[in-house]
Amino acid sequence: MSDMRDAAMSTKAWPFEEARRLLKRYEKSPPEKGYVLFETGYGPSGLPHIGTFGEVLRTTMIRRAFEAISDIPTRLICFSDDLDGMRKVPGNVPNSESLHDHLQKPLTSVPDPFGTHESFGHHNNAMLCRFLDTFGFEYDFFSAKEFYESGQFDEVLKRAVEKYDDVMAIMLKSLREERRQTYSIFLPIHPETGRVLYVPMKKVCAETHTITFDDEDGKEWTLPVTGGNVKLQWKPDFGARWAALGVDFEMYGKDHSTNTPIYDGICRVLGQRAPEHFTYELFLDDKGQKISKTSGNGISIDEWLTYASTESLSYFMYQKPKTAKRMYFDVIPKAMDEYHQQLRAYHTQDIKAQLNNPVWHIHAGDVPQSDMVVPFSMLLNIASVSNAEDKETLWGFIRKYAPDATPETHPGMDQAAGFAVAYFNDFVKPAKTYRAPTDQERAALLDLANALKSPEAALAAIAKKNEIVGKDDPLPEANFADDEFLQSVVFAIGKIHGFEPLRAWFGVLYEVLLGADQGPRFGGFMALYGVEESITLIEKGAAGELA
Repeated sequence: MSDMRDAAMSTKAWPFEEARRLLKRYEKSPPEKGYVLFETGYGPSGLPHIGTFGEVLRTTMIRRAFEAISDIPTRLICFSDDLDGMRKVPGNVPNSESLHDHLQKPLTSVPDPFGTHESFGHHNNAMLCRFLDTFGFEYDFFSAKEFYESGQFDEVLKRAVEKYDDVMAIMLKSLREERRQTYSIFLPIHPETGRVLYVPMKKVCAETHTITFDDEDGKEWTLPVTGGNVKLQWKPDFGARWAALGVDFEMYGKDHSTNTPIYDGICRVLGQRAPEHFTYELFLDDKGQKISKTSGNGISIDEWLTYASTESLSYFMYQKPKTAKRMYFDVIPKAMDEYHQQLRAYHTQDIKAQLNNPVWHIHAGDVPQSDMVVPFSMLLNIASVSNAEDKETLWGFIRKYAPDATPETHPGMDQAAGFAVAYFNDFVKPAKTYRAPTDQERAALLDLANALKSPEAALAAIAKKNEIVGKDDPLPEANFADDEFLQSVVFAIGKIHGFEPLRAWFGVLYEVLLGADQGPRFGGFMALYGVEESITLIEKGAAGELA
């Protein structure tokens, strides 16, 4: 344990760097509340999405890293701002027309259009908890409605009244002149209509902890700020929530970063130390635009999990969180394969390298073995040439390559085979474009097919290549079950036929035989697909029958 902790104190993995920064916060004495508090926020105006997953996952990674270097207990709160007023009717819910009369009401006062929960806010909160539970996150759920109405927020709200001018001074600096005239940090909830009101304050009384305002009809009201009668505007709410809960760490997207001084300043004015922050870059769609849950561009959690494992998504989320990354369907195969590469490497690494390996953070140190005997990208290519409609077709090839593998002994492999079929049919198959070979390419393809028909022909091709490149290397043992030997044969044919650079020859194989502009290591592909099957494929390609 001490060896691991020593290694954790020096590794450059970003969750450990953040954990060490957080640990410095309590280097003199542990937190009075008895634990270090991590928080993530959720706006329940819509269903949880891929950004929600990324935020909770990354926060959890830092939390686990912190637990590896410190004995201070930790806690994670997922806070739902469900007192927020419904600003517009969502277009993706049933019975949406029934919601128009409830605009500006707190989400927990809007009827549930799905008809399953007490309110729309309660429905979305339930979806959040189910979503987080599906991925096995450990967290405590907090509802803003309960937080405000139960009195847990009362002391900080009273302080906000007493420090009203100071908090307002922080906010007013960030507002345009026209908005300054009517802005207040407090949003009253109308005692009769139940709507969240955006109205200026006529009086804020520190002695009685009340606010006085006129509603939209000009009627004057005086309400206590406690007991759920008002809520805070979202920026003040951020800082006030930190102060009320004693939050030690919260991360958010780059679009929030300019608000950090506001959040921190309000938290300090309300008497508490601001938490540590981590700002992550936003994901981009296939056109390089920011992913937005309202516009529906990019890729959703459900879509990713249709084509790849949860762990591959976690791996993608782990990588370079401070760099904007394209998050579209075409990144899935690479994420799947790189995750399993790291999984295989982990069990050969020393402690420091393990702590720097993404899979330590994905699995919180309890890292499984990979059972992917065939790379995901290779499965896609086999699905492509076999036009696989089900994973059983792929298992026919997998068993030839790895006779001991079965769906029961290799469940991850079995799951990946299903993913590969789905991905092939939805993305690879529609994009396949074969071309006929040139005369030079046709001759090379036919020579490759002939070289694969006997060990003697294969070795003759390798010997001829050695002669061309001026090497006197001993010939390898001919073994058509060995992907390295098959790769040597492919390499030899490319050299014999003068392809320079040699990647042009591999481009021919991909474009003519697979209908794609890139592809697998071809020796490995043939070992998996089968040499006889590969010969047939090559001869069809040479004859232009695939184009």
